[in-house]
Amino acid sequence: MAATCDVCGKGPGFGHSISHSHRRTKRRWNPNIQRVRAMVGEAGKTPKRLNVCTSCLKAGKVSR
Repeated sequence: MAATCDVCGKGPGFGHSISHSHRRTKRRWNPNIQRVRAMVGEAGKTPKRLNVCTSCLKAGKVSR
């Protein structure tokens, strides 16, 4: 499953994990993606499974 939100398009952020000795290794921060059955379509009546981040769920951008 790709770590991208189907509503806002939020994806992973990239950077470095820095140890105590300051050695850097690549890492990524994934958004909190949940698989949700949401009502979509022009009438908002068709249930469909979407990958949605929790910030979109909390903001009410998706009707479950």
